[in-house]
Amino acid sequence: MTNSSSITQFLLLAVADTRELQVLHFWLFLGIYLAAFLGNGLIITTIACDHHLHTPMYFFLLNLSLLDLGSISTIVPKSMDNTLWDTRAISYLGCAAQLFLFLFFISAEYFLLTIMAYDRYVAICKPLHYGTLLGSRACVHMAAAAWGSGFLNALLHTANTFSLHLCQGNVLDQFFCEIPHILKLSCSHSYLRELGLLMVISCLAFGCFVFIVVSYVQTFRAVLRIPSEQGRHKAFSTCLPHLAVVSLFLCTVMFAYLKPPSISSASLDLVVSVLYSVVPPAVNPLIYSMRNQELKDALRKMMAGSFSEAIKGLFSSAQCS
Repeated sequence: MTNSSSITQFLLLAVADTRELQVLHFWLFLGIYLAAFLGNGLIITTIACDHHLHTPMYFFLLNLSLLDLGSISTIVPKSMDNTLWDTRAISYLGCAAQLFLFLFFISAEYFLLTIMAYDRYVAICKPLHYGTLLGSRACVHMAAAAWGSGFLNALLHTANTFSLHLCQGNVLDQFFCEIPHILKLSCSHSYLRELGLLMVISCLAFGCFVFIVVSYVQTFRAVLRIPSEQGRHKAFSTCLPHLAVVSLFLCTVMFAYLKPPSISSASLDLVVSVLYSVVPPAVNPLIYSMRNQELKDALRKMMAGSFSEAIKGLFSSAQCS
């Protein structure tokens, strides 16, 4: 038996038992991480460099890519490092920092997804008021509110979780520091305080989800009234990817944090956590870019320009030599 004052490190879940599976896990996570880094990096660079994409929708998409990069960078590199060196340890302060940063990024991302639903609603249902309701200052304020809300949510949960009296050991059945698994180590009724906070945040998240659903119901009703088939296709191409991202993110997060203990298992928890923490940052760039012609054209133009610059550089180097 240990208490929280004597814990100096936690032991994370060993994803694989044999060295061959550990190597496979390392390369799988490395591939996913590089895909997320490359995809989100391209979106950030393209939106930042192309002035035609300096609109509210792409401004929010740029923020989403930044949050995706932050969330996956918080947990995947540590898991890869543990697998590579065949260890399970993470320091007490490292676990607290990982929990705080991860909650910060995913909370801010969810609030940002709510704002993006409002952006699509105004763009399609109130196009004449779009410039007024979503001016540059309003967009900056909304994005700042999402980041600030994520920070406050992460701070409350981290402070509350790590103030608990832990006496059930230091083994976490998860590959990163996650609140439900830390709560399992608590031996007092004080963990009910954190459960209560989780319920309050869940109600807030559900309220955001209702707002998203209502926004999209109104948006799709307006889209169906568009006489042009091309116009309907363009509207759906910008709305459906966002709806898919929200659905995957919210369903897996709610299941991970609110499922009853009776259906909890190490393998199920691992799969669910990967679905909401690792998969979205890697998949979001594909979802948004594949169905967005403007973004694809800007990306193609940027890459063509970079390629031509590289060719010119090679020719100039050859002439100088």
